[in-house]
Amino acid sequence: MANGQWYPPEWPERIRALSEGTLTPVVPRRAATVMLLKDTGPEPAGITGSEPHKGTGTGTGIGSGSGSGGSGGSRPAVHMLRRRASMAFAGGAYAYPGGGVDPRDDDRHVRWAGPTRAWWASRLGVDEAAAQAIVCAAVRETYEEAGVLLAGPAADTVVGDTTGEDWESDRAALVARDLSFAEFLDRRGLVLRSDLLGAWTRWITPEFEPRRYDTFFFVAVLPEGQRTRNASTEADRTVWIRPSEAMDGYDRGDLLMMPPTIATLRQLGAYESAAEALAAAPGRDMTPVLAQARLVDGELVLSWPGHDEFTKHIPTGGASA
Repeated sequence: MANGQWYPPEWPERIRALSEGTLTPVVPRRAATVMLLKDTGPEPAGITGSEPHKGTGTGTGIGSGSGSGGSGGSRPAVHMLRRRASMAFAGGAYAYPGGGVDPRDDDRHVRWAGPTRAWWASRLGVDEAAAQAIVCAAVRETYEEAGVLLAGPAADTVVGDTTGEDWESDRAALVARDLSFAEFLDRRGLVLRSDLLGAWTRWITPEFEPRRYDTFFFVAVLPEGQRTRNASTEADRTVWIRPSEAMDGYDRGDLLMMPPTIATLRQLGAYESAAEALAAAPGRDMTPVLAQARLVDGELVLSWPGHDEFTKHIPTGGASA
């Protein structure tokens, strides 16, 4: 493996079936994921030397890596988790907190602050109910998997600490779907701060995948006073890492990632602060990126429009290049 691109062994056969018309694509499920950012000092952040972070630890993942982001001034770090190797989808790959939309996320009673649902509908290219569900999923999943909550008592405030047994009880109820996000906000007297999110990009799982997601990627800044932790049952490790360090690990083949993850890391690497990245979000193109599989001169070619680095050539014998 020349780099850390996640590439399941069953893909070639499924791509052939799709090309031959014997595979019916699964309808993708809407999902949201959040690239949570914070500013770092001049020391490099990285995975080198960090251990798995569990429980209520900060999960900083600060090490002494020597990647391209390891010198110079401050650069933002992004919170990432490593999916457990036992996971059926992208096991062992590094990703961001996120997950599928809960059918109750479009509840019109969700306490809401920031841009209107109509504004978000226009930004995301969906109707208002879907826009609310996607934004709610982004905020809810970030809390469920990282313990970070983008909500506050009022439209101009944000909670400062989400640790403690009572918070954990509510978080567990959300994960179990015993409590809807609207009910959680009402119970806590909180409003969702949609203005703390910036829509960044949208990727749709390839048509030949049996598990498909229409995923909206958001960027957000870690609220003051809050800490990340590995609260996800799907992850065995969490880290704060500069995009340049993560990119270096991927390019060396040390860190496994899906195309959307490494693509967004390369985009985030251009910004000198978390606030700068968040401010750039409104100008981002939200046209969905969908992989294309086609047969060219007896060879299967897998490509992602606008992302040539992920192109795969699959000979009829099954090996990929």
